[in-house]
Amino acid sequence: MALPAGVVAGMFDNWTRLLGNSDLAPHGYCLLWDPALVWTHVVSDALTGLSYYSIPIAMAVFLRRRPELQFRWIAWLFVVFILACGTTHFLAIWTLWVPDYWLEGIVKALTAVVSVATAVVLWPLIPRALAMPTPAAVRRANDALTAGIAERDAALVALETAQAEREAAEAMLRQSQKMEALGQLTGGIAHDFNNLLTIIQANIARARRLSESDPRLGGALDNAMTGAERAARLTDQLLAFARRQPLRPELQDLGDIVTRITELSARSFISRVVIKSDLAADLWPVRIDAGQAENAVLNLVVNAREAMPEGGTLRLVTRNCPGTPDMVELRVIDSGIGMEDVVRERALEPFFTTKALGRGTGLGLPQVYGFVTQSGGRIAIESAPGQGTTVRLFLPRATGEPGE
Repeated sequence: MALPAGVVAGMFDNWTRLLGNSDLAPHGYCLLWDPALVWTHVVSDALTGLSYYSIPIAMAVFLRRRPELQFRWIAWLFVVFILACGTTHFLAIWTLWVPDYWLEGIVKALTAVVSVATAVVLWPLIPRALAMPTPAAVRRANDALTAGIAERDAALVALETAQAEREAAEAMLRQSQKMEALGQLTGGIAHDFNNLLTIIQANIARARRLSESDPRLGGALDNAMTGAERAARLTDQLLAFARRQPLRPELQDLGDIVTRITELSARSFISRVVIKSDLAADLWPVRIDAGQAENAVLNLVVNAREAMPEGGTLRLVTRNCPGTPDMVELRVIDSGIGMEDVVRERALEPFFTTKALGRGTGLGLPQVYGFVTQSGGRIAIESAPGQGTTVRLFLPRATGEPGE
């Protein structure tokens, strides 16, 4: 519904009288229009007003870019309050020449309302603001959290390491138990078979004496004796794996044994296989059976040569390994084709071989294993496809001089 024209005219007259300035004098009259005094007020109010406008604008930009800040609403009250204060300073300049004191009063009244509201809500807010953590407390909390995370990560790494060591120990225990069971089974069979071979060899020898007049029978008995002797050597190898072979341990210099086998092998190896020795000069003596030790080293050298069909380098290294107990180590290192994990894990089992049928019995490494274990040492094999193989023999240190 439209207002009557008289009402509208009356309202306009009231506002005109309220905001009118015809009966008022500009503020400059109070300053006697002294240029120095007038411009001092103008410059001061202008700079203050500009500063009051600049500060809330900067605060507004900051608040818009940091929406996660707490108590944002009180900051916006400060923005309005400071803008209003700046406006009063610009109106102070305006009223030097134009007496719009009512407008100035209205702006000051609004500024007062915003100021009082800001002051009223600010005091209850102070305890909540003080309860918030300081930057130093946040840094300390972050440092503590970082340290806790680092400790947790270290604990996880230690747990994983311990678990891996436990799994490795369990695998070694299972392998040891398997080898022990194989050794007992193999030793029992080899022992009984060896007794049977003794009887067979004795009867073949007796039959040869009784058949000296018949050359054909003598030839057949010679072949039978050859087969029996081969079977006897096989049982010796099985007994060696089962750690039941009779040993004659004496103090020996392992370096001398390695030197003899190296010189023997160098004459029989193909020229594409290069043998290198790195023997410690102050090697500790060991108490071992010299013949079985030579046989073990020879087995390792032959296996290394066969692992390098295209040629390569074979290294034999000896060194002292201080510890509890002290050990003497022999490494036989080849640059051959290497072994996969499944082959390496079964390499010490009797009759296990990757060679073609008829080219190996699979008793070379088991015999080495039996000799080293029976001598109080241990054996380790490190290998990977295409990266060669390293066989490590550890024999316990003995006191005395070699040859005793």
